[in-house]
Amino acid sequence: MIGKLRGVIDTYGEDFVVIDVHGVGYVVHCSVRTLQSLPPQGEAATISIETHVREQEIKLFGFTNDLEREWFRILQTVQGVGAKVALAILSTLKPAELANAIALGDKTAVSRTPGVGPKLAARIVAELKDKAPAFATVDPSVVKLQGDLSERRAPQPVADAVSALVHLGYGEIQAGAAVAAAVRASEENAPVETLIRLGLKELAR
Repeated sequence: MIGKLRGVIDTYGEDFVVIDVHGVGYVVHCSVRTLQSLPPQGEAATISIETHVREQEIKLFGFTNDLEREWFRILQTVQGVGAKVALAILSTLKPAELANAIALGDKTAVSRTPGVGPKLAARIVAELKDKAPAFATVDPSVVKLQGDLSERRAPQPVADAVSALVHLGYGEIQAGAAVAAAVRASEENAPVETLIRLGLKELAR
């Protein structure tokens, strides 16, 4: 199995790059984001590789780093997500953005990927929600609050505060993050009015 290639960029295609390694040209399929990050033709490059072996072919997929490759693998554990869809998702979202979206249950962010509809986005978020927090950069308390809200386990004042901020025009994820910060900054069992006031203060920063 090939895990990494170090060579010279030979040519670029629509969704692949040919890397010349000591006179052998390897066709490596990449996300748009990875292709854009690679150096110009004729310059040296190092790419992390995921090798897929099928009966009729061996296909190489390339990534700028091991984290992106790991998400490529993780995404394909979801039913309905193959290599093509996984690359499309990684073309739309950076690994950190993807991890945050899944951790926060943000199906809309995932469904921005061409070819990923609401049902598939919901499946990705649901099936990977336990894996994403390890890679996410968001505050764990925000992740917990979003989970509590989606499963209707959040205390009523907290849920009401988030709902009030959403009705004021803020996104649900944004409102949840603001209320999570308000909960940390307030006394235990703070009333909804306090949470809304502190949440708005957080949003105004």
